[in-house]
Amino acid sequence: MTAAEKRLNAIRELLAHVRERLGLDVGFVLWDGSVVPIDLSPNAFALVIADEGALAALIRRPKIDTLLNIIVTARVALRNGTIFDLLAQRPRVRTKQALKALDKKLALKTAIRFLFVPRGGPWPLEAVRGDLARRDGSEQTNQKNIQFHYDLSNEFYALFLDPEMVYSCAYFAEPHDDIARAQRDKLDMICRKLRLKPDETFLDIGCGWGALPIHAALNYGVRANGVTLSDQQYSYAVAKVARLGLQDRVTIKLMDYSRLDGEFDKIASVGMFEHVGGRNYPQYFMTIHRLLKAQGFYLHHAIARPAKGTDREFSRNYSKEARAVARYIFPGGELDHIGMSAANLERHGFEVHDIEGWREHYARTTRLWHDRLLASQAAADREVGAIKARLWLVYLAGVSIGFERGRVGIFQTLASKRRRGASGVPLSRVDLYR
Repeated sequence: MTAAEKRLNAIRELLAHVRERLGLDVGFVLWDGSVVPIDLSPNAFALVIADEGALAALIRRPKIDTLLNIIVTARVALRNGTIFDLLAQRPRVRTKQALKALDKKLALKTAIRFLFVPRGGPWPLEAVRGDLARRDGSEQTNQKNIQFHYDLSNEFYALFLDPEMVYSCAYFAEPHDDIARAQRDKLDMICRKLRLKPDETFLDIGCGWGALPIHAALNYGVRANGVTLSDQQYSYAVAKVARLGLQDRVTIKLMDYSRLDGEFDKIASVGMFEHVGGRNYPQYFMTIHRLLKAQGFYLHHAIARPAKGTDREFSRNYSKEARAVARYIFPGGELDHIGMSAANLERHGFEVHDIEGWREHYARTTRLWHDRLLASQAAADREVGAIKARLWLVYLAGVSIGFERGRVGIFQTLASKRRRGASGVPLSRVDLYR
């Protein structure tokens, strides 16, 4: 028996052992076409390992970067199911208890057989280092980081977003899977929280493809302004404004928020703050304060991490998943915690009125995005390439799972400039939820 045959026999034995001890209802397809269990149906949910080098690489370096590289190159893939199905197979006991149930001697003997097997390739993500992106807050740096993420292709984003191209957490007034309805409800909720009125000036910082300023102008009669640093978003939004004949009501600019002049009655920042970076928070909130009129409202919509014992511990304690997102998806990105957001608003002259958590809304939103992209995977492969498309499927699934498990949250915070007397916010918000 050759060494390669011995490795195949060993891994088959180990995988059968793992399935039995952990009670997993998932099969395995190995690089020679053999399956575990031996009676695995072609229609069964299974993990496919395309070559032994992928397994060897994981054994030698069991890191998230290794796993992502072999997933995006399809050296490890799922058949007849998704990441969500795989996670549903996790043992019902704690990890430590699950490990105790396994034969460690068998696992070690199997791993040793793969220690010197070449890892193979390719490894396309090794050259991607978004985690080294600068966070100096300059317009040039901000634009470079934003374009890395948003200028993939408008057609790619259209494959999984709603018809209005809203790329932020949707709002589900009740459980349903209509992403278009949920995004319309979100846009409307923002406008109602801001108490938009006809002919008020409204600013959307990080306006994306223009959905919010257009919605506000069409449905609330405001004079809306949006800014973005993405060339493709800007071109799309300007064309949409012209197509709808809203040039006299909506203005879209390709520029950094910090260079804006003038004052606005209402300001929203929806899914933009994550790109600012901690060291630039003071400049950000001072800019919002400068741009907002004395009687105006500001809506702050941002993803946040749970707080730690101290802010110093918080700033150092980034999960491996968060680091991977910064490296491959969102260069220059950084999350605060909701207490930090509220404190920064107060430090810079704002009064906080409402904070609403939307964690479960974003878990559902990102799950729907994942499912829509998966359904259009062939088109996504053609648009941005198979590697990028697979990376985004993993990203969207991982984000949805993170929100579902409470590892990350998202909050809408309404604030105004601090002043004496009435704030202008109604004593009751019951009208928002009727």
